[in-house]
Amino acid sequence: MALGGQARGFRVIGVWAIIPARMASSRFPAKPLALIAGKPMIRRVCERASLAVGLKGVWVATDSEEIRDCVLGFGGQAVMTAPAHPSGTDRVAEAARMLGVPDSDIVLNIQGDQPVLDPEHPRRLYEALEEDPECVASTVAIPSADPEGARSPNHVKAVFGADMRALYFSRSLMPFPREGPLAWHRHIGIYAYRAGFLYAFPSLPRLPLERAESLEQLRILENGYRIKIVIAQGASPEVDVPEDIEAAERALAEEAARGSL
Repeated sequence: MALGGQARGFRVIGVWAIIPARMASSRFPAKPLALIAGKPMIRRVCERASLAVGLKGVWVATDSEEIRDCVLGFGGQAVMTAPAHPSGTDRVAEAARMLGVPDSDIVLNIQGDQPVLDPEHPRRLYEALEEDPECVASTVAIPSADPEGARSPNHVKAVFGADMRALYFSRSLMPFPREGPLAWHRHIGIYAYRAGFLYAFPSLPRLPLERAESLEQLRILENGYRIKIVIAQGASPEVDVPEDIEAAERALAEEAARGSL
């Protein structure tokens, strides 16, 4: 693919972190403003992202004045984007253009449900793109043996080849454990994109697999591009529904007790 070919000899020049956030979530309305241990979730995500090394900055891309005002209120940076985007990556692409991100830079898409984001993940993602110039994006997967999570459509599963390039992502159990329990890999909602590819992403056709699974990363695979998988250890609790807040707060409390951040 041409965009992958353009990446040969690529070296990271600048890395920009953008967090897409909207109020209208079917499973959890107004989720970015939900309190996580006393702070709005969008603030938690911004603070965690800001701990990552090598970033030019962290911005929130939103269509909500309420979210924008919240972000500006705690000293963050926000840009207003159009309300009608089919995915967070489409919103991030618009925000990157508004910010003037050069084609040669890297854009991190850090989903707004990551209040316990591991600050090491962004660095590992943009380094992965340096190491594999044929990939236009990279993302994180975490090994798991949790049978309940394997059956949950809220936990996206990733499968990949020996070259650590993604083969597929699904909300269903994958791979199928025909001969007994099998470890699976949970996809974590953070991506690194080559900016030149990110700008092309919204114009790529939304094909049947993306529509069926409602997973934006499948648009990349269905259109013939490659995604690099970075394996990390330790679950980063995502907040998909209100019931997930307790797990995120527990993880933050455990970190504080260990003094790890």
